[in-house]
Amino acid sequence: MSKSLKIVLVFLGLVLLVLVRLFEESLFYDPLLKFFKTDHTTQPLPDFEMGKLLGHTLLRYLINGVISIGILWVIFQKKGVVTFSVFLYGTLVILLITVFFILVNTSEAGPHLLLFYVRRFLIQPLFLLLLVPAFYMQRLTTNL
Repeated sequence: MSKSLKIVLVFLGLVLLVLVRLFEESLFYDPLLKFFKTDHTTQPLPDFEMGKLLGHTLLRYLINGVISIGILWVIFQKKGVVTFSVFLYGTLVILLITVFFILVNTSEAGPHLLLFYVRRFLIQPLFLLLLVPAFYMQRLTTNL
């Protein structure tokens, strides 16, 4: 794959991630979006439908994950990178959605920082920001 095609494809992937973020309110059911934009440190969680919230959170994680793994493939073009990333994304979604479910069900009025950050890892492509430099460093050290 030529370098210019790689740049275009990575840029396209990043645009897709930005579009998911820009249209998050119309694409996904998430009453916590508005809640965390307010002074949530003293408020109880808003009313919501648990199944719908979990489903839409998982859907957003899946969309971001597929786009992120696509970007990783374009950058590194190694089967091992994709395999490890799929394993990592799969393991982390099980862990994070479980913690998210527990936190949402046991939350009371007061600070919700742990819920905020667990949710952030589920709805934002933060793992991509961690994996690109990690795989890049691995590539540098294995090619020496």
